[in-house]
Amino acid sequence: MGRTGLNRKTALATLTLTLAAEVPDLDVIGRYWGPAVGFEHHRGFTHSFLGVPLDAAVVIAFVYLVWRLRGRKTKDPNLPPRWGVLFFYACLAGLSHILLDFTNNYGVRPFWPFSEKWYSWDIVFIVEPVMLVLLILGLVVPSIFSLVDRELGARSRSPRGRVAATLALLGVVLMWGLRDHEHRIAVNALEARTYNGVDPLRASAYPTLTDPIHWYGVIETPAFFALPSVDALGPEVDPEERMGIRYKPEETPITLAAKKSYAGRAFLDWARYPITETEVLEPPEEGYIVHFQDLRYAQLPNMFGRNRGNCPLCVGVKLDKDLHVVGDVYDNGQKRIIVPDPDQR
Repeated sequence: MGRTGLNRKTALATLTLTLAAEVPDLDVIGRYWGPAVGFEHHRGFTHSFLGVPLDAAVVIAFVYLVWRLRGRKTKDPNLPPRWGVLFFYACLAGLSHILLDFTNNYGVRPFWPFSEKWYSWDIVFIVEPVMLVLLILGLVVPSIFSLVDRELGARSRSPRGRVAATLALLGVVLMWGLRDHEHRIAVNALEARTYNGVDPLRASAYPTLTDPIHWYGVIETPAFFALPSVDALGPEVDPEERMGIRYKPEETPITLAAKKSYAGRAFLDWARYPITETEVLEPPEEGYIVHFQDLRYAQLPNMFGRNRGNCPLCVGVKLDKDLHVVGDVYDNGQKRIIVPDPDQR
């Protein structure tokens, strides 16, 4: 964004834009109070429209402090910092962060604290390789032609890389348009058929990390979830014998108690297609663990089975035999960690 021309309007533009584009993720400090608190507040206030100007104010204050400590020096003495413009840039960068998070299949809560509703476009994966390649090329390509850039730099003090940066951002926008088109085709294909003779209650399509053509589908019916793959070019949906079927578990006093826990409430507020599995501990006096998973991410390594530690964005709630919450359960792939539930502290 800075190289497209914004850094020609005021000094400290690139620094301000970079920091403001990252500062919403300071919400990770919520993890200091435990994984459940960090999960609940992730992409919350700092990722909201109300939080954007406050994020920007923090960035401007930091940049101003750095500028003063450096003796009010900038690279170009003829281009002084314009603090009102920099505040606008910081807000623009903050909004770009919300937009990027909205495009993926995790989502954002832009109207927090007035509304806790999550919104997601679901057209790119949380880490989108194509977009990263485009943006990296937008920064690297000018360096490839460094000799030409030096010649131009001898005649002009203006920053380099404007054309490459502009083309990179245009490439991202075009990619979003193409992915949105594919996403609509995939969802329509999923909605147009029955599953085990049952019409879907709702259908969603989610991107994969490595294949931009095939989408991961989640279909909800009254009794089960179907997990087909759909080819957006066809469009073709997996035949029934190839798609996964996950039957909805029966609600029990155990699952109801787990859902009332702090971690359970936070997870269900965020999850689009939540499903639970109850693990009975041995000996039975040890109690139970209720595992929560969102089927949006069931295409990733599954927690249900032996490798529970390989389930990202999953959580477990441990209950004693009297169904009192003991703590939240997290697997790091090697051992099970029990963290006190925030409601129990």
